[in-house]
Amino acid sequence: MDPESRKKIQLVLVAAILIAGFRAGYVVYDRYAQRKAEEKPKQEVALKADYYVTPKKLYLYDLKSAQELTKQPVWMKVGYGYTYYPYDRSKHKADFAHEAGTLGPLQKLQVLDVVTGIAPEAPGTKQILATFELDGKPYAVPIGAEAGGDYKFHADEMFFIQDPHELYKHWPADVWAAIDHHEVLKGMSELQAGFALGMISAQSGNEYGSQTLTYANDGKPVTITFRGDKAVEIK
Repeated sequence: MDPESRKKIQLVLVAAILIAGFRAGYVVYDRYAQRKAEEKPKQEVALKADYYVTPKKLYLYDLKSAQELTKQPVWMKVGYGYTYYPYDRSKHKADFAHEAGTLGPLQKLQVLDVVTGIAPEAPGTKQILATFELDGKPYAVPIGAEAGGDYKFHADEMFFIQDPHELYKHWPADVWAAIDHHEVLKGMSELQAGFALGMISAQSGNEYGSQTLTYANDGKPVTITFRGDKAVEIK
């Protein structure tokens, strides 16, 4: 074999070896990458822990079932949204002519009884009342109505029947401390701000977590701007 032919054969062999080496390396890398991808946990968008909280409901349907409210304390879901009235136990009558106040954010009550009463502005409908005491004085708050044997309750919309501190125990201690003092911190969510300040009196925007809300706050209005469901500005 002449030198020129030998040189050509050597070049072909070197090229073949390089190609084979590259192919083997690619196969090894591909298998390694595939194995790492299989080992890597799936990246799922984690829902907020709040989304997993499902408060219990009573689904009341008559006065007898409404006595379930007396078996544990209740906490107001929406502060400053429900008016309560003086209640005369001896006469089993609420004084609808004189408002005693509105129940505050997450205010804790022990319901003593569930009764009916007639409000002057709606004589044809019986008000369903939850009675309780504050500072040793008896009061009543409407939780529904009855007409012609048809009962309509809104107790499940009014009350938590589990301690919210336990329901939302994943919230930081400083957040709960602020809520308990009816204060708002930057970084709080809309839900947390509502727990602290009560019902909304004005709203700018309609995208939950990215809007500006004003809370009446029992006559001391607070306006909060939220972005990404976090309070970024508090006035």
